[in-house]
Amino acid sequence: MMKRTPALLALLVLSTVALPAFAQRLDAEVDCKPTKRDLVYDCRFVLKEVKSGRLVSGALLSIGADMPSMPMAHNVKPVRAAPGAAPGEYTARIELEMFGDWALKLNVRGPMRDVIVKKFSAREPDR
Repeated sequence: MMKRTPALLALLVLSTVALPAFAQRLDAEVDCKPTKRDLVYDCRFVLKEVKSGRLVSGALLSIGADMPSMPMAHNVKPVRAAPGAAPGEYTARIELEMFGDWALKLNVRGPMRDVIVKKFSAREPDR
């Protein structure tokens, strides 16, 4: 058992070196607009392949949110996005728990699989 440890360690090192080449295949443009209700946003997502810039249609996209400043305390159950009017476009309504900085987690399945994390700042409206 001990003789395999160096080989396993070497494999782990090689896999972490190679990981960045496969780490992210997709990116997303995110545009969220506040609704009339506080902390509720109508969001538009445009999925693209990182290398080619091609739009990704036909994907299953779900969006969740976590508040990095309060890990495990504030998170939002993922919602499924609907295909939008344009190729590569998806829409979803997201309801957050409080104002502040959030990490939107886009889970993409379908023609390609990926997880994209985007920063989103929910600011209290001026009244």
